[in-house]
Amino acid sequence: MALVYLNGEFLPLAQAKVSVLDRGFLFGDGVYEVIPVYGGHFFRLSLHLQRLEHSLQAIHLENPLSPSQWREVLQRLVARNEGLDQAVYLQVTRGPAARDHAFPQPVEPTVFAMSNPLKPLPTEWRLKGVAAVTREDIRWKYCHIKSVALLANILLRQEAIEAGAQEALLLRDEQLTEGAASNVFIVRGGVLATPPKGPFLLSGITRDLILELAGEGGIPCRERVITAWDLTQADELWLTSSTREIVPVTRLDGIEVGSGKPGPLWGQMDILYQEYKARVRAGLYEN
Repeated sequence: MALVYLNGEFLPLAQAKVSVLDRGFLFGDGVYEVIPVYGGHFFRLSLHLQRLEHSLQAIHLENPLSPSQWREVLQRLVARNEGLDQAVYLQVTRGPAARDHAFPQPVEPTVFAMSNPLKPLPTEWRLKGVAAVTREDIRWKYCHIKSVALLANILLRQEAIEAGAQEALLLRDEQLTEGAASNVFIVRGGVLATPPKGPFLLSGITRDLILELAGEGGIPCRERVITAWDLTQADELWLTSSTREIVPVTRLDGIEVGSGKPGPLWGQMDILYQEYKARVRAGLYEN
């Protein structure tokens, strides 16, 4: 039976209840993180907790737990659920209060965490890649906050699905920001590139790791502005996220990307990434 954590208690998922007045329910007033676990070991937990802290600061909500308390809660959660490979979801909202746009005083945050089996990337995606479409970035101007208010992302992802694709690549003033639920990399002439950090995209933990691995592996890489035209000229396109890792895009807006197959640099980076995962699984990194 799956167990979750809610406001200091571990309990079965079916018994976890929050108030209908919770501001996360009424306003989307909260933030979240998704953290992979490999072999019972967390993937870059410290960095995920740092990003959580930054998101909480951005919405003026005090972190309800210290880093050590978060570690203890999440470790206990993983131990109480099945599987060595899991995906942990945690969420902090501003808690229940009478419905009012102004912050309640005092704040009693709702703290929730759950864990589910981590599904591997479909074999077909690795062999053939996926399709993506470009769409206008209709989201707000604080996309660096990992907010639970994801309606625009949901609508954009649904547009992609209805177009027969797996992801929407978002353009703001003809410049790439990110995917609806991913960061984006392109390869052109053997050089790896991704948009620079800023308010219009989330600073992905996997994104940053790929830049680190590229540097260590001697792969030329840059953070730079990527235009809609650059996307049409790319030899390779990748989507990255913590739970889907690195996904090759082989069709964009119905047109083949590069050779129409996962590219050689993706293959090289995937090997580096899987080697890093193996070290995480072996417990070789401090969290």
